[in-house]
Amino acid sequence: MKAFSYERVKTPADAAKAIARHPTAKFIAGGTNLLDLMKLEIEAPTHLVDVNGIGFDKIEVTPEGGLRIGALVRNTDLAADQRVRRDYAVLSRALLSGASAQLRNKATTAGNLLQRTRCPYFYDTNQACNKRQPGSGCSAIGGFSRQHAIVGTSDACIATHPSDMAVAMQLLDARIETMKADGATRTIAMADFHRLPGKTPHIETALEPGELITAVTLPKPLGGKHYYRKVRDRSSYAFALISVAAVVLPDGTGRVALGGVAHKPWRLPAGDASVAQGGKAVADQLLAGARTTEDNAFKITLVQRTITSVLAEAKKA
Repeated sequence: MKAFSYERVKTPADAAKAIARHPTAKFIAGGTNLLDLMKLEIEAPTHLVDVNGIGFDKIEVTPEGGLRIGALVRNTDLAADQRVRRDYAVLSRALLSGASAQLRNKATTAGNLLQRTRCPYFYDTNQACNKRQPGSGCSAIGGFSRQHAIVGTSDACIATHPSDMAVAMQLLDARIETMKADGATRTIAMADFHRLPGKTPHIETALEPGELITAVTLPKPLGGKHYYRKVRDRSSYAFALISVAAVVLPDGTGRVALGGVAHKPWRLPAGDASVAQGGKAVADQLLAGARTTEDNAFKITLVQRTITSVLAEAKKA
């Protein structure tokens, strides 16, 4: 790990000032991903700004009837909140599918959204990786790619986004509130927050340098039946081969989002529109134009069967 300086801040304004003084600084809260990356020298910030003391740790009802989730709300607390369990069950279930209890106790809402890919070539600094070193190439392309993306890929990157929580947030049309280094605020739709790789896979989100996530807001509850089905190689503490988040409404319509198939949580309007037609129709819409490898072509069938299983369960419930 390379040497770095460290400071704790007490207000968002102090956080903004700290970042302005140190252009290569990083915010740190739970540190469940950042510290690992620093130990491997994949991330090498010269300064860490600890934001745990600035608040943003409450879950509040919005005037529109939704929820405002502070950026520093821990994953354990969010999953256990009675309002989330009752009205946004898909989010609670997604959170409980991710990591271990110990990590969920530390991990924050903002940090979960910002975690970086678990592509093994990204973590191996002896391998070429355009996310880690732009322009160096992508060892996953032509390498072992069983875990990798099948939609939204590019010739520069086929990594997947690892978050379970983000898939549920995408399904629920969450919006992300931020504060820039100059104090200006804005709101970013969840659908626009994570970027596809294109030619610049190292630019992973819509955040500007020094921009701080302050909260995530959820619209009023959708109702219906909520499901989060995560398919993985082992039953605990493993990232998804694929995951399916779904809300099925009483009239048979609904929404579906996927994890483990793209560089970002994957949801398309066409997939939502196909829910009443069954799992294969939804999968065909969501995976249209898929680019698979010999190692990961099975994901297409796995997505079809998992969505079909979820929708069949919804009909029986």
